[in-house]
Amino acid sequence: MTLRTALTELTGVRHPVVQTGMGWVAGPRLVSAVAEAGGLGVLGSATMTVPELASAIGEVKDRTGAPFGVNLRADAGDAPERVELLVREGVRVASFALAPKRELIGRLKDAGVVVIPSVGARRHAEKVAGWGADAVLVQGGEGGGHTGPVATTVLLPQVVDAVDIPVIAAGGFFDGRGLAAALAYGAAGVAMGTRFLLTSDSAVPDAVKRVYLDMAETVVTRQVDGMPHRVLRTGLVDGLETHGRVRRLAGAMRSAARFRALSGTGWRAMVRDGLAMRRGADLSWSQVLMAANTPMLLKAAMVDGRPDLGVMASGQVVGVIDDLPSCAELITRIVGEAAWTIDGLVGVRGAR
Repeated sequence: MTLRTALTELTGVRHPVVQTGMGWVAGPRLVSAVAEAGGLGVLGSATMTVPELASAIGEVKDRTGAPFGVNLRADAGDAPERVELLVREGVRVASFALAPKRELIGRLKDAGVVVIPSVGARRHAEKVAGWGADAVLVQGGEGGGHTGPVATTVLLPQVVDAVDIPVIAAGGFFDGRGLAAALAYGAAGVAMGTRFLLTSDSAVPDAVKRVYLDMAETVVTRQVDGMPHRVLRTGLVDGLETHGRVRRLAGAMRSAARFRALSGTGWRAMVRDGLAMRRGADLSWSQVLMAANTPMLLKAAMVDGRPDLGVMASGQVVGVIDDLPSCAELITRIVGEAAWTIDGLVGVRGAR
């Protein structure tokens, strides 16, 4: 069963379901599984070096011939280099966590790459649509990771009414009823992070998945990197909330040093990226420094399997997820349930 929408037509996937580009989580194994199941899998490249990204793209292409995407940091100093890599490798979709520059959008579109920025406000959607973006992913406050204060049910219709390009809904989706609701709002599909993290195809350690399944409470904190961040409420997060500013900044400096060693990024490049982040996201210098916490605290849990030493980004839907299906099982279930829900609504109308 399929549901054809503007998203499936634009990207060439079979189903209007997107797996978001989560750092440390959205690697070749998960992305290829989503792509093979007919959804749009998106590599999370923010925690990869350029050579690592090239290797990851190659691995996905070895695993599947289906379309997939790569999520890029628009404020990264090497963003143009990564864009050229996507063009050379024939990647179908480029997504961005922040609004990309006009020239990056133009270069990608000239090469036939579909450009889908993520936004959290109507004005941001209007801006990137005006710059030539092919579609936009809009995340409401229910979503995990960096998030805003406006609920998806309020933000989504605002964006749908404001732009004339396909809109993908994110934040609070986990089943076919949600997909049907998003389509009713005018969206072309849904994007999910936490739901795909909690699949058997996700490379996140089983012990960490169990923590997710056992937890029902998330919290939005600014103490990870200075920006609103929805994560599971754990003892570590509670501790970060009570730490003083000096202690948090000292931890951020240690995280910056570890990230530099892990990524091979020089201090000059880190300062350059920090300047871009400060301008692009309107951050203070203390927030820029704290941003180094994010990749390392996520890695501790998602890669090293130490939730006691890291943070776990999570959408509010974690409280209603209780299984670990394969991506194929999940997407088939969601699309079938959405079709059944839509048919039921048509039946209600016909009964009148």
